Amino acid sequence: MMIDQDVLRAVPPRALAAARAIAHLAVQLPTRAARANLPAAADDSHSNLGWDSEHSGFLSQPIAAGGTKIHIGATLDPLRLIIVEENQIAAELGLDGRSESDASTWLDAQLGTMRLNPATGATLPYDMPADVASIPVFDVKGQQPALAVLSGWYAMAHEALTSFATRVANLSPGPSPVRCWPHHFDIATYVSLEVGDAETARGIGVGLSPGDENYDQPYLYINPWPHLDANALPELPKAGHWHRQGFVGAIATADAILDNDNLANLAAYIEQTFDIARQQLLQDNR
Repeated sequence: MMIDQDVLRAVPPRALAAARAIAHLAVQLPTRAARANLPAAADDSHSNLGWDSEHSGFLSQPIAAGGTKIHIGATLDPLRLIIVEENQIAAELGLDGRSESDASTWLDAQLGTMRLNPATGATLPYDMPADVASIPVFDVKGQQPALAVLSGWYAMAHEALTSFATRVANLSPGPSPVRCWPHHFDIATYVSLEVGDAETARGIGVGLSPGDENYDQPYLYINPWPHLDANALPELPKAGHWHRQGFVGAIATADAILDNDNLANLAAYIEQTFDIARQQLLQDNR
């Protein structure tokens, strides 16, 4: 991995919750702009975001604005809204001390100058977690170190997942692009293993969550679908364990990833665990 381990160790994984919550709220702004200005895709992919290492943040799908295309983004280090045109930041707004309403007003004004629909015109088809929905203002004071570390986790995950998706591109139908889904704020690829109804066709999600109600820290997940038999699971490589409540998936927490040499061996862990999950999925659902 190219990410300096010291960056990820600068703030303990269990101390990232407050930074995670304000960043989770921030990414709802670019996804609203995308929902307001892009044709809806059946899989909701028009609303997802891509990691941009240059700006340490997430960018929307491209939006046509006159004779050019723009991306609306939310960066984590520092926390701000950006509008990117031809790979350059055309406008930006620091979010520290501002409410979501303040940021929405600024974003709507920027979109209006480009004759685009206001982001506030879009309704999110999901509810936000309580710790995110209750945020009155983006209070960055004291959270900047944690936001920088959180940015590091996403950068590391994007690199690892992109490399993994390339290695399994021979599978059919194969991996989806590595994208962030603003609902859960995870970054992931989904490896489809067969064509068919999404409710029954086999596949495996491979991604990183920044933490949630299941784990109070970032964690890597490899989740087969349909769910495996929780009572007949094989041993996982070092750093991983099986999660059995609510969903069945292989989990490697940030604490486990940072332990010993697990970060350096993360690519091998992902490949080995994916192979185990794939073999088990084929056995459980013959």
